[in-house]
Amino acid sequence: MTVPRTDDELTIDEAEGLTRGWWIFLVTGIVWLLFGFLVLTWEAASVWTVAILASIVFIVGGLMELATAAMVQSWRWLHVVFGVVSIGAGIMALAWPDQTFVVLASILAWYLLITGVFEIIAAFMSRSIDDMWWLRLVIGLAQVLIGFWAVGYAGRAVALLVVWVAAGAIARGLSSLFVAFGLHNAGKELERRTS
Repeated sequence: MTVPRTDDELTIDEAEGLTRGWWIFLVTGIVWLLFGFLVLTWEAASVWTVAILASIVFIVGGLMELATAAMVQSWRWLHVVFGVVSIGAGIMALAWPDQTFVVLASILAWYLLITGVFEIIAAFMSRSIDDMWWLRLVIGLAQVLIGFWAVGYAGRAVALLVVWVAAGAIARGLSSLFVAFGLHNAGKELERRTS
C-alpha cells in the first residue's frame, strides 16, 4: 500500500529542480554583500544619491522575490506580493527623488520591517529541513530591529539613510548565502539518497 502524497511533499524531480538553483542565491548573495559594503564607503551628498541607492535595493530585492516565487511551491503568492511591492517602492524612489528624507526613510524602514518578518517566518518554516534555520531567524530579527529603529528616527541625515540601505543589502546578502548553502547541501543529500 502506498502512502498518499500531501501538498507539502515534493517529488524527487521538484526537489532536484529546486536545489539546482542554489548557485543563483550564491551569486546574488555575493552581489548584495558587495553592494552593501560599497554603499557604506560611498560619500552620499544628495537626496538623489540616496534615492538611487534605495531604488536599486528595492528593485533587485523585488526581482529576487519574484525569482524565488518561480522556484517554490508553497507561499509563492507571498513572494510575488513582496516582489511587486518592493519593485513599486524602487520605482517610487526614482520617480520622486526630491522628496524629504522622511519619505525615503519610511519606505526603507517598512521594507526592512516586512522583509524581516518574512525571513523570520521562512526560518521557522524551514527548521525541519535546514539545520541552519536559526541563522535566517537572526537575520530576520536584525532586519525587524533595523526597521523599527528606522521608523523611530526617520528624520536623520543622508548618511544614516545610506547606512540603512547598506544594512538591508548586507542582511539580504547573508540571507541569500544561507539559502544557497542550504539548497546546495539539500541537493547533495538528495543526490546521495537517490543514487
